[in-house]
Amino acid sequence: MKRFFSMIAAIILLLPFVYIPEAKAVNFPLSTQLKSESAILVNLDADIVLHEKNPDTKQMPGPLVNIMTAVIVLEECPDLNKELTLDPEVYTPVYNEISENEYSDDLPDCDLCDGDVLTINDLLYCMMLTSSVEASQTLAYHVGGDSVSAFVDKMNNKAAELGMNSTHFTNPTGMYDENQYTTARDMAALTRYALSVPLFETIATTYNYTPVVPNPERHKHIDEWVWKHSNVMMDPDSTLYYMGAKGIKTANLVAAGRNIVALASKDGNNYLAVLLKAPFNDSEGNMTFYHIEDAAALFDWGFNHFSYQVILADTAEVGELPVSLAEGNDYVLARPKEEFSLLWYDEIDTSLIKKDKITWYDSSLRAPVKKGDLLGEVTLEYSGEELGKVELVAVSDVNRSKSKYNIEAAKRFHKSKWFKNAWMIATILCVIYILICIYSWVLFKSKAKPLKPIYAVPKMDKKKKKKPTQKKDK
Repeated sequence: MKRFFSMIAAIILLLPFVYIPEAKAVNFPLSTQLKSESAILVNLDADIVLHEKNPDTKQMPGPLVNIMTAVIVLEECPDLNKELTLDPEVYTPVYNEISENEYSDDLPDCDLCDGDVLTINDLLYCMMLTSSVEASQTLAYHVGGDSVSAFVDKMNNKAAELGMNSTHFTNPTGMYDENQYTTARDMAALTRYALSVPLFETIATTYNYTPVVPNPERHKHIDEWVWKHSNVMMDPDSTLYYMGAKGIKTANLVAAGRNIVALASKDGNNYLAVLLKAPFNDSEGNMTFYHIEDAAALFDWGFNHFSYQVILADTAEVGELPVSLAEGNDYVLARPKEEFSLLWYDEIDTSLIKKDKITWYDSSLRAPVKKGDLLGEVTLEYSGEELGKVELVAVSDVNRSKSKYNIEAAKRFHKSKWFKNAWMIATILCVIYILICIYSWVLFKSKAKPLKPIYAVPKMDKKKKKKPTQKKDK
Protein backbone atom coordinates (compact mmCIF):
# COMPACT_ATOMS: atom_id res chain seq x y z
CA MET A 1 0.00 0.00 0.00
CA LYS A 2 2.82 2.41 0.85
CA ARG A 3 4.43 1.68 -2.51
CA PHE A 4 1.13 2.41 -4.27
CA PHE A 5 0.73 5.82 -2.60
CA SER A 6 4.38 6.61 -3.32
CA MET A 7 3.82 5.93 -7.01
CA ILE A 8 0.71 8.12 -7.08
CA ALA A 9 2.59 10.95 -5.34
CA ALA A 10 5.46 10.66 -7.81
CA ILE A 11 3.10 10.86 -10.78
CA ILE A 12 1.38 13.93 -9.37
CA LEU A 13 4.73 15.64 -8.81
CA LEU A 14 5.91 14.86 -12.32
CA LEU A 15 2.79 15.96 -14.20
CA PRO A 16 3.50 19.70 -14.13
CA PHE A 17 6.94 19.09 -15.64
CA VAL A 18 5.96 16.84 -18.52
CA TYR A 19 2.79 18.41 -19.84
CA ILE A 20 3.21 21.13 -22.42
CA PRO A 21 -0.12 22.75 -23.39
CA GLU A 22 -0.75 23.25 -27.07
CA ALA A 23 -0.07 26.75 -28.34
CA LYS A 24 -3.11 28.83 -29.29
CA ALA A 25 -3.65 28.84 -33.04
CA VAL A 26 -4.83 31.57 -35.40
CA ASN A 27 -3.97 30.60 -38.96
CA PHE A 28 -3.23 33.87 -40.77
CA PRO A 29 -2.92 33.79 -44.58
CA LEU A 30 0.61 33.56 -45.94
CA SER A 31 1.38 35.34 -49.20
CA THR A 32 4.36 33.10 -50.00
CA GLN A 33 3.61 29.56 -51.16
CA LEU A 34 5.66 27.07 -49.16
CA LYS A 35 7.33 24.16 -50.92
CA SER A 36 7.36 21.99 -47.79
CA GLU A 37 4.35 19.71 -47.43
CA SER A 38 3.87 20.47 -43.73
CA ALA A 39 4.74 23.61 -41.82
CA ILE A 40 4.05 25.50 -38.63
CA LEU A 41 5.22 28.86 -37.27
CA VAL A 42 4.99 29.58 -33.53
CA ASN A 43 5.68 32.85 -31.77
CA LEU A 44 7.28 31.61 -28.55
CA ASP A 45 6.71 34.86 -26.65
CA ALA A 46 2.95 34.97 -27.18
CA ASP A 47 2.72 31.16 -27.35
CA ILE A 48 0.59 31.38 -30.47
CA VAL A 49 0.62 29.55 -33.80
CA LEU A 50 0.55 32.17 -36.56
CA HIS A 51 0.52 29.88 -39.57
CA GLU A 52 0.19 26.19 -40.26
CA LYS A 53 0.07 24.02 -43.35
CA ASN A 54 -0.99 20.38 -43.06
CA PRO A 55 0.14 20.43 -39.42
CA ASP A 56 -1.39 17.04 -38.61
CA THR A 57 -0.23 15.12 -41.69
CA LYS A 58 2.07 12.26 -40.71
CA GLN A 59 5.59 12.59 -42.11
CA MET A 60 8.93 10.83 -41.62
CA PRO A 61 10.98 12.94 -39.20
CA GLY A 62 14.45 11.69 -40.17
CA PRO A 63 17.14 12.83 -37.70
CA LEU A 64 14.67 15.29 -36.15
CA VAL A 65 14.12 12.40 -33.75
CA ASN A 66 17.49 13.38 -32.25
CA ILE A 67 15.59 16.13 -30.44
CA MET A 68 13.74 13.49 -28.43
CA THR A 69 16.94 11.46 -28.05
CA ALA A 70 18.65 14.50 -26.54
CA VAL A 71 15.73 15.18 -24.19
CA ILE A 72 15.81 11.65 -22.77
CA VAL A 73 19.59 11.72 -22.33
CA LEU A 74 19.61 15.13 -20.65
CA GLU A 75 16.83 14.15 -18.25
CA GLU A 76 18.26 10.76 -17.30
CA CYS A 77 22.02 11.39 -17.19
CA PRO A 78 23.11 13.31 -14.09
CA ASP A 79 26.78 13.25 -15.14
CA LEU A 80 27.30 14.58 -18.64
CA ASN A 81 31.08 14.39 -18.19
CA LYS A 82 31.00 10.61 -18.04
CA GLU A 83 33.17 9.15 -20.80
CA LEU A 84 31.87 6.51 -23.21
CA THR A 85 33.86 4.47 -25.72
CA LEU A 86 32.50 4.13 -29.25
CA ASP A 87 31.81 0.44 -29.78
CA PRO A 88 31.23 -0.53 -33.44
CA GLU A 89 29.01 -3.41 -32.35
CA VAL A 90 26.49 -0.81 -31.14
CA TYR A 91 26.12 1.15 -34.38
CA THR A 92 27.40 -1.20 -37.12
CA PRO A 93 23.99 -2.95 -37.38
CA VAL A 94 22.49 0.42 -38.42
CA TYR A 95 25.07 0.83 -41.16
CA ASN A 96 24.55 -2.72 -42.35
CA GLU A 97 20.78 -2.23 -42.51
CA ILE A 98 21.06 1.02 -44.45
CA SER A 99 23.65 -0.34 -46.88
CA GLU A 100 21.20 -3.07 -47.89
CA ASN A 101 18.74 -0.57 -49.38
CA GLU A 102 18.78 2.55 -51.49
CA TYR A 103 19.04 4.95 -48.56
CA SER A 104 22.79 4.90 -47.95
CA ASP A 105 22.94 8.60 -48.85
CA ASP A 106 21.10 9.31 -45.59
CA LEU A 107 24.17 8.41 -43.50
CA PRO A 108 25.97 11.50 -42.17
CA ASP A 109 29.72 11.83 -41.79
CA CYS A 110 31.13 13.42 -38.65
CA ASP A 111 34.67 12.00 -38.50
CA LEU A 112 34.20 9.60 -35.59
CA CYS A 113 36.34 6.49 -35.28
CA ASP A 114 35.78 3.16 -33.58
CA GLY A 115 37.26 3.25 -30.09
CA ASP A 116 37.04 7.04 -29.69
CA VAL A 117 36.42 8.09 -26.09
CA LEU A 118 33.95 10.96 -25.70
CA THR A 119 31.91 12.45 -22.90
CA ILE A 120 28.13 12.23 -22.97
CA ASN A 121 28.16 15.98 -23.48
CA ASP A 122 30.48 15.60 -26.50
CA LEU A 123 28.18 12.97 -27.99
CA LEU A 124 25.14 15.22 -27.52
CA TYR A 125 26.83 18.03 -29.45
CA CYS A 126 27.94 15.61 -32.14
CA MET A 127 24.42 14.21 -32.53
CA MET A 128 22.58 17.55 -32.58
CA LEU A 129 25.04 19.31 -34.89
CA THR A 130 25.82 16.50 -37.36
CA SER A 131 23.08 13.83 -36.89
CA SER A 132 25.82 11.28 -36.11
CA VAL A 133 24.50 7.71 -36.04
CA GLU A 134 27.45 6.67 -33.87
CA ALA A 135 26.64 9.33 -31.30
CA SER A 136 22.88 8.72 -31.12
CA GLN A 137 23.22 4.91 -31.01
CA THR A 138 25.93 5.08 -28.33
CA LEU A 139 23.85 7.41 -26.16
CA ALA A 140 20.70 5.31 -26.59
CA TYR A 141 22.58 2.10 -25.79
CA HIS A 142 24.03 3.60 -22.61
CA VAL A 143 20.86 5.27 -21.29
CA GLY A 144 18.72 2.29 -22.30
CA GLY A 145 20.74 0.00 -20.04
CA ASP A 146 22.63 -1.65 -22.91
CA SER A 147 19.43 -1.83 -24.92
CA VAL A 148 18.53 0.53 -27.76
CA SER A 149 14.98 -0.85 -27.89
CA ALA A 150 14.52 0.02 -24.20
CA PHE A 151 15.62 3.57 -25.02
CA VAL A 152 13.10 3.76 -27.88
CA ASP A 153 10.39 2.77 -25.38
CA LYS A 154 11.43 5.76 -23.29
CA MET A 155 11.10 7.98 -26.36
CA ASN A 156 7.55 6.79 -27.06
CA ASN A 157 6.54 7.08 -23.41
CA LYS A 158 7.79 10.66 -23.37
CA ALA A 159 5.89 11.41 -26.57
CA ALA A 160 2.70 10.15 -24.93
CA GLU A 161 3.34 12.34 -21.87
CA LEU A 162 3.72 15.39 -24.11
CA GLY A 163 0.49 14.66 -25.97
CA MET A 164 2.26 13.81 -29.23
CA ASN A 165 -0.58 11.53 -30.29
CA SER A 166 0.44 11.37 -33.97
CA THR A 167 4.07 10.40 -33.37
CA HIS A 168 5.76 7.01 -33.19
CA PHE A 169 9.49 6.35 -32.79
CA THR A 170 11.29 3.19 -33.88
CA ASN A 171 14.93 4.30 -33.54
CA PRO A 172 16.97 7.09 -31.94
CA THR A 173 18.97 7.91 -35.09
CA GLY A 174 16.27 9.02 -37.50
CA MET A 175 17.32 6.59 -40.18
CA TYR A 176 14.64 5.42 -42.61
CA ASP A 177 11.79 3.39 -41.16
CA GLU A 178 8.30 3.54 -42.62
CA ASN A 179 6.85 2.98 -39.14
CA GLN A 180 8.58 6.06 -37.71
CA TYR A 181 6.45 9.17 -38.17
CA THR A 182 5.47 12.50 -36.66
CA THR A 183 3.64 15.73 -37.56
CA ALA A 184 4.61 19.37 -37.69
CA ARG A 185 2.33 20.07 -34.72
CA ASP A 186 3.85 17.27 -32.63
CA MET A 187 7.38 18.30 -33.52
CA ALA A 188 6.63 21.88 -32.48
CA ALA A 189 5.26 20.62 -29.15
CA LEU A 190 8.36 18.46 -28.61
CA THR A 191 10.72 21.35 -29.39
CA ARG A 192 8.87 23.74 -27.09
CA TYR A 193 9.28 21.22 -24.30
CA ALA A 194 12.92 20.53 -25.19
CA LEU A 195 13.71 24.25 -24.91
CA SER A 196 12.65 24.04 -21.25
CA VAL A 197 15.15 21.24 -20.54
CA PRO A 198 18.43 22.61 -19.12
CA LEU A 199 21.32 22.73 -21.63
CA PHE A 200 19.22 21.63 -24.60
CA GLU A 201 18.98 25.06 -26.23
CA THR A 202 22.69 25.71 -25.64
CA ILE A 203 23.63 22.46 -27.36
CA ALA A 204 21.08 22.65 -30.18
CA THR A 205 21.94 26.24 -31.16
CA THR A 206 25.74 26.03 -31.04
CA TYR A 207 27.29 26.69 -34.45
CA ASN A 208 30.51 24.70 -33.98
CA TYR A 209 32.00 22.50 -31.27
CA THR A 210 35.32 20.82 -30.53
CA PRO A 211 35.28 17.66 -28.37
CA VAL A 212 36.67 17.90 -24.85
CA VAL A 213 38.47 14.56 -25.17
CA PRO A 214 41.06 14.94 -27.99
CA ASN A 215 41.71 11.23 -28.83
CA PRO A 216 45.17 12.05 -30.32
CA GLU A 217 45.71 8.46 -31.52
CA ARG A 218 42.99 8.87 -34.15
CA HIS A 219 42.68 12.64 -34.41
CA LYS A 220 46.14 14.14 -34.54
CA HIS A 221 45.02 17.73 -35.20
CA ILE A 222 42.47 18.50 -32.49
CA ASP A 223 42.10 22.10 -33.70
CA GLU A 224 40.77 20.75 -36.99
CA TRP A 225 38.39 18.28 -35.35
CA VAL A 226 35.39 20.60 -35.27
CA TRP A 227 31.71 19.76 -35.70
CA LYS A 228 29.61 22.40 -37.45
CA HIS A 229 25.87 22.70 -37.24
CA SER A 230 24.10 21.35 -40.32
CA ASN A 231 21.75 24.35 -40.39
CA VAL A 232 23.40 26.60 -42.98
CA MET A 233 21.16 29.48 -41.89
CA MET A 234 23.76 29.93 -39.12
CA ASP A 235 26.73 30.09 -41.49
CA PRO A 236 27.73 33.73 -42.23
CA ASP A 237 29.56 32.57 -45.37
CA SER A 238 26.51 30.81 -46.84
CA THR A 239 24.13 32.38 -49.33
CA LEU A 240 21.35 30.91 -47.16
CA TYR A 241 22.55 32.71 -44.02
CA TYR A 242 19.74 34.28 -41.99
CA MET A 243 20.64 36.77 -39.29
CA GLY A 244 19.17 35.72 -35.97
CA ALA A 245 18.60 32.09 -36.95
CA LYS A 246 19.70 29.36 -34.53
CA GLY A 247 19.77 25.55 -34.77
CA ILE A 248 17.88 23.45 -33.90
CA LYS A 249 17.95 20.42 -36.20
CA THR A 250 17.97 19.55 -39.87
CA ALA A 251 17.09 16.17 -41.33
CA ASN A 252 17.45 14.74 -44.80
CA LEU A 253 15.94 11.45 -45.95
CA VAL A 254 15.92 10.36 -49.55
CA ALA A 255 12.45 8.86 -49.07
CA ALA A 256 11.02 11.79 -47.13
CA GLY A 257 12.68 14.98 -48.33
CA ARG A 258 14.29 17.71 -46.25
CA ASN A 259 13.12 18.70 -42.77
CA ILE A 260 14.14 21.47 -40.41
CA VAL A 261 13.31 22.80 -36.96
CA ALA A 262 14.81 26.25 -36.42
CA LEU A 263 14.66 29.27 -34.13
CA ALA A 264 15.02 32.92 -35.04
CA SER A 265 15.19 36.00 -32.82
CA LYS A 266 14.93 39.68 -33.69
CA ASP A 267 13.97 42.81 -31.73
CA GLY A 268 12.90 40.74 -28.76
CA ASN A 269 10.63 38.46 -30.80
CA ASN A 270 11.32 34.72 -30.92
CA TYR A 271 9.93 32.34 -33.52
CA LEU A 272 9.99 28.58 -33.95
CA ALA A 273 9.53 27.13 -37.44
CA VAL A 274 8.98 23.48 -38.37
CA LEU A 275 9.15 22.45 -42.04
CA LEU A 276 8.63 18.84 -43.14
CA LYS A 277 9.06 17.05 -46.46
CA ALA A 278 10.53 19.71 -48.71
CA PRO A 279 11.72 18.42 -52.14
CA PHE A 280 15.41 17.74 -52.75
CA ASN A 281 15.28 19.07 -56.30
CA ASP A 282 13.40 21.68 -58.28
CA SER A 283 11.32 21.00 -61.38
CA GLU A 284 14.47 20.96 -63.53
CA GLY A 285 16.24 18.43 -61.31
CA ASN A 286 18.59 20.89 -59.65
CA MET A 287 19.37 20.36 -55.97
CA THR A 288 17.51 22.84 -53.79
CA PHE A 289 17.14 23.77 -50.14
CA TYR A 290 13.46 24.58 -50.07
CA HIS A 291 13.23 23.79 -46.36
CA ILE A 292 15.71 26.61 -45.65
CA GLU A 293 13.95 28.98 -48.01
CA ASP A 294 10.59 28.17 -46.42
CA ALA A 295 11.98 28.77 -42.93
CA ALA A 296 13.42 32.13 -44.00
CA ALA A 297 10.10 33.10 -45.61
CA LEU A 298 8.20 32.28 -42.43
CA PHE A 299 10.64 34.20 -40.25
CA ASP A 300 10.54 37.26 -42.54
CA TRP A 301 6.76 37.16 -42.53
CA GLY A 302 6.63 36.94 -38.74
CA PHE A 303 9.15 39.70 -38.09
CA ASN A 304 7.81 42.10 -40.73
CA HIS A 305 4.06 41.73 -40.43
CA PHE A 306 3.26 41.11 -36.76
CA SER A 307 3.24 43.43 -33.80
CA TYR A 308 1.50 43.65 -30.46
CA GLN A 309 -1.75 45.56 -30.80
CA VAL A 310 -4.42 46.55 -28.29
CA ILE A 311 -7.42 44.42 -29.17
CA LEU A 312 -9.61 45.59 -26.29
CA ALA A 313 -8.80 48.68 -24.20
CA ASP A 314 -9.58 48.68 -20.50
CA THR A 315 -11.67 51.83 -21.03
CA ALA A 316 -13.95 50.31 -23.68
CA GLU A 317 -17.63 49.91 -22.70
CA VAL A 318 -18.62 46.51 -24.06
CA GLY A 319 -22.09 46.02 -22.59
CA GLU A 320 -24.58 46.83 -19.89
CA LEU A 321 -26.45 44.85 -17.26
CA PRO A 322 -29.84 45.77 -15.71
CA VAL A 323 -29.80 46.75 -12.03
CA SER A 324 -32.97 46.74 -9.92
CA LEU A 325 -33.61 49.14 -7.01
CA ALA A 326 -31.10 51.56 -8.53
CA GLU A 327 -31.06 55.23 -7.76
CA GLY A 328 -31.07 56.92 -11.15
CA ASN A 329 -30.10 54.72 -14.12
CA ASP A 330 -31.36 51.15 -13.78
CA TYR A 331 -28.30 49.60 -15.45
CA VAL A 332 -24.52 49.39 -15.05
CA LEU A 333 -21.96 49.63 -17.84
CA ALA A 334 -19.23 46.99 -18.14
CA ARG A 335 -15.61 47.40 -19.23
CA PRO A 336 -12.62 45.02 -19.44
CA LYS A 337 -10.88 44.40 -16.14
CA GLU A 338 -7.57 44.91 -17.92
CA GLU A 339 -6.28 45.75 -21.37
CA PHE A 340 -6.07 42.85 -23.82
CA SER A 341 -3.17 42.98 -26.29
CA LEU A 342 -2.24 40.37 -28.85
CA LEU A 343 0.37 39.71 -31.50
CA TRP A 344 -1.57 40.61 -34.62
CA TYR A 345 -1.15 40.55 -38.39
CA ASP A 346 -0.89 44.11 -39.67
CA GLU A 347 -2.89 43.40 -42.85
CA ILE A 348 -6.02 42.41 -40.91
CA ASP A 349 -8.05 45.14 -39.23
CA THR A 350 -8.61 44.44 -35.54
CA SER A 351 -12.20 45.65 -35.97
CA LEU A 352 -12.92 42.27 -37.58
CA ILE A 353 -12.39 40.62 -34.20
CA LYS A 354 -15.75 39.74 -32.64
CA LYS A 355 -16.21 41.24 -29.18
CA ASP A 356 -19.93 40.62 -28.65
CA LYS A 357 -19.88 37.15 -27.13
CA ILE A 358 -20.52 38.11 -23.50
CA THR A 359 -21.25 35.74 -20.64
CA TRP A 360 -22.75 37.46 -17.60
CA TYR A 361 -22.21 35.86 -14.23
CA ASP A 362 -25.77 36.98 -13.28
CA SER A 363 -28.59 37.89 -15.66
CA SER A 364 -29.44 40.94 -13.53
CA LEU A 365 -28.15 42.73 -10.47
CA ARG A 366 -29.60 44.39 -7.38
CA ALA A 367 -28.25 47.68 -6.15
CA PRO A 368 -25.88 48.56 -4.66
CA VAL A 369 -23.13 47.76 -7.21
CA LYS A 370 -19.55 48.84 -6.58
CA LYS A 371 -17.16 50.10 -9.22
CA GLY A 372 -14.86 47.23 -10.24
CA ASP A 373 -17.29 44.44 -9.26
CA LEU A 374 -16.93 41.40 -11.54
CA LEU A 375 -19.89 41.14 -13.90
CA GLY A 376 -18.91 38.57 -16.51
CA GLU A 377 -16.48 37.90 -19.35
CA VAL A 378 -16.23 38.54 -23.07
CA THR A 379 -14.79 36.02 -25.54
CA LEU A 380 -12.77 37.46 -28.42
CA GLU A 381 -12.97 35.54 -31.69
CA TYR A 382 -11.58 35.85 -35.19
CA SER A 383 -12.70 33.67 -38.07
CA GLY A 384 -14.17 31.14 -35.66
CA GLU A 385 -10.98 30.88 -33.60
CA GLU A 386 -10.98 31.94 -29.95
CA LEU A 387 -8.30 34.53 -29.20
CA GLY A 388 -8.90 34.81 -25.47
CA LYS A 389 -11.31 35.75 -22.69
CA VAL A 390 -11.39 39.03 -20.76
CA GLU A 391 -13.21 39.58 -17.46
CA LEU A 392 -15.67 42.47 -17.28
CA VAL A 393 -16.15 44.80 -14.32
CA ALA A 394 -18.56 47.60 -13.39
CA VAL A 395 -17.62 51.02 -14.75
CA SER A 396 -19.09 52.93 -11.79
CA ASP A 397 -21.01 52.66 -8.53
CA VAL A 398 -24.78 52.17 -8.61
CA ASN A 399 -26.42 53.23 -5.34
CA ARG A 400 -29.61 51.74 -3.96
CA SER A 401 -32.81 53.80 -3.85
CA LYS A 402 -34.36 53.74 -0.37
CA SER A 403 -37.89 54.35 -1.62
CA LYS A 404 -37.66 51.65 -4.28
CA TYR A 405 -36.18 49.28 -1.74
CA ASN A 406 -38.98 49.91 0.81
CA ILE A 407 -41.70 49.49 -1.83
CA GLU A 408 -40.10 46.36 -3.14
CA ALA A 409 -39.68 45.00 0.39
CA ALA A 410 -43.37 45.62 1.11
CA LYS A 411 -44.39 43.91 -2.13
CA ARG A 412 -42.40 40.85 -1.48
CA PHE A 413 -43.02 40.64 2.28
CA HIS A 414 -45.95 38.24 1.83
CA LYS A 415 -43.64 36.02 -0.23
CA SER A 416 -40.90 35.97 2.33
CA LYS A 417 -40.02 32.99 4.49
CA TRP A 418 -40.69 34.95 7.65
CA PHE A 419 -44.18 35.87 6.50
CA LYS A 420 -44.95 32.26 5.60
CA ASN A 421 -43.65 31.03 8.94
CA ALA A 422 -45.60 33.69 10.82
CA TRP A 423 -48.78 32.82 8.92
CA MET A 424 -48.30 29.16 9.67
CA ILE A 425 -47.72 29.78 13.38
CA ALA A 426 -50.72 32.13 13.55
CA THR A 427 -52.92 29.56 11.83
CA ILE A 428 -51.80 26.84 14.21
CA LEU A 429 -52.46 29.10 17.22
CA CYS A 430 -55.91 29.98 15.91
CA VAL A 431 -56.79 26.34 15.43
CA ILE A 432 -55.58 25.55 18.93
CA TYR A 433 -57.59 28.48 20.31
CA ILE A 434 -60.74 27.33 18.53
CA LEU A 435 -60.28 23.78 19.79
CA ILE A 436 -59.84 25.07 23.31
CA CYS A 437 -63.01 27.15 22.98
CA ILE A 438 -64.98 24.18 21.69
CA TYR A 439 -63.68 22.01 24.47
CA SER A 440 -64.56 24.65 27.11
CA TRP A 441 -68.07 25.07 25.72
CA VAL A 442 -68.68 21.34 25.73
CA LEU A 443 -67.43 21.09 29.30
CA PHE A 444 -69.59 24.01 30.42
CA LYS A 445 -72.70 22.56 28.83
CA SER A 446 -72.15 19.22 30.45
CA LYS A 447 -72.01 20.80 33.94
CA ALA A 448 -75.10 22.94 33.40
CA LYS A 449 -77.35 20.02 32.30
CA PRO A 450 -80.76 19.95 34.37
CA LEU A 451 -81.61 16.96 36.71
CA LYS A 452 -84.48 14.60 36.07
CA PRO A 453 -87.82 15.57 37.80
CA ILE A 454 -87.77 12.58 40.14
CA TYR A 455 -84.83 14.05 41.78
CA ALA A 456 -86.22 17.56 41.82
CA VAL A 457 -88.20 17.19 45.16
CA PRO A 458 -86.39 15.70 48.11
CA LYS A 459 -87.68 12.31 49.37
CA MET A 460 -89.61 12.13 52.69
CA ASP A 461 -89.58 9.30 55.16
CA LYS A 462 -93.05 7.65 55.31
CA LYS A 463 -92.64 6.69 58.90
CA LYS A 464 -92.11 10.20 59.94
CA LYS A 465 -95.04 11.38 57.89
CA LYS A 466 -97.98 12.40 60.22
CA LYS A 467 -101.63 12.56 59.42
CA PRO A 468 -103.08 15.97 59.86
CA THR A 469 -105.04 16.41 63.15
CA GLN A 470 -108.66 17.25 63.08
CA LYS A 471 -110.13 19.59 65.70
CA LYS A 472 -113.17 18.30 67.55
CA ASP A 473 -116.21 20.46 67.80
CA LYS A 474 -116.88 21.43 71.13
